[in-house]
Amino acid sequence: MAVIRPFRALRPIPSLVDRVAALPYDVMSSAEAREMVRDNPYSFLHVDKAEIDLEAGIDLYDERVYVKARSNLDKMAAEGVFIQDQTARLYIYRQQRGQRAQTGLVACLSIDDYLNDIIKKHELTRADKEQDRIRHVDSCDAQTGPIFITYRSQEQINAIIQAWISRHQALYDFVSEDGIGHTVWSIDHDEVILSLVELFAHIDRLYIADGHHRSASAVQVGLQRRADNPHHTGREEYNYFLAVIFPDHDLYIMDYNRLVRDLNNHSREEFLSLLEKDFEVTAYSGPGPYQPRAPKTYGMFLEDSWYILKARPGTYDVLDPVARLDVSILQNNLLGPILGITNPRTDKRIDFVGGARGLEELESRVADDMKIAFAMYPTTIADLMAISDAGKIMPPKSTWFEPKLRSGIFIHKLT
Repeated sequence: MAVIRPFRALRPIPSLVDRVAALPYDVMSSAEAREMVRDNPYSFLHVDKAEIDLEAGIDLYDERVYVKARSNLDKMAAEGVFIQDQTARLYIYRQQRGQRAQTGLVACLSIDDYLNDIIKKHELTRADKEQDRIRHVDSCDAQTGPIFITYRSQEQINAIIQAWISRHQALYDFVSEDGIGHTVWSIDHDEVILSLVELFAHIDRLYIADGHHRSASAVQVGLQRRADNPHHTGREEYNYFLAVIFPDHDLYIMDYNRLVRDLNNHSREEFLSLLEKDFEVTAYSGPGPYQPRAPKTYGMFLEDSWYILKARPGTYDVLDPVARLDVSILQNNLLGPILGITNPRTDKRIDFVGGARGLEELESRVADDMKIAFAMYPTTIADLMAISDAGKIMPPKSTWFEPKLRSGIFIHKLT
């Protein structure tokens, strides 16, 4: 059963939280991050992407990057940018994007629950990225970015969280530069904390929505520190990792679209003819780009024209939770056999664009450096859970969660 644990967050002072809070380190390049922090010495990117404070072009895995991350974190704490709560607490983190809100519980999760598969995964991790975050966590002696977790909604938990929100003043309430509202409450009442801990103890599965590398890294750091500590008790902070836990009904997955650089030596006519085997192909004559409105339907942009593709029945296994994903159907029936993209993780001819950028971004890229684009129908939370429950792995770039969790609002110190 799931273990959640309160913790003493290291967090920004309220007057600076809007300047500290930053997008996750892995959603922008170093050059983009340098530009983003140009006039902001408080941005948490100085910790999460510390190479921005070293010479341009430095190897991202250079030891100096990790030393600088720790130095920047310590400096900000010494200067009073961060404070640490004196008692262990749970926190509530609500994000508002337009009319949509997602409200999660901020807590620490057990690395043993990760190892025992109570915390379910759906992605493979890359060794280089995992090692990067291991070094970052170890150097900072802290987990600096929360893991995005979901679970099947439980009414009693929802009721406790909503009751706390209705009766207590927010700790933070600000709007980030992208228009996302961020509101945080601190749960410092022992009985309420205990009630939530006990309710989660009856939940048999949690799911990683986003943050597979960060969670795997936190676990590896914890295991190493266990091995290094002859007096290990299991209660040390390194046995737990930072997470925001959202009920499934709150989450919003956006489309994660595909771009390919060429038609794999096919002419336009040959390519369209090859599609007919597994897809119904219709020219789209409506206004603007074509946004798919149903599963197994795709928008395709080629030579200034949009087409509607519909996967033909019988061309995929409806009983296989991975094979029936829209991204799998496109990969297995089009990108692989027709366009020659056999490994989308490594092939330089394919690129991926999150739905937050809009379909106009696909048109722009095709006009610039790509030949063809595919607009996807979003993967669902139910798909993610079914694949995780089956112990299977999603294809790369299957989900784009929006809004992204901000880093720097909560830091979990390991000692």
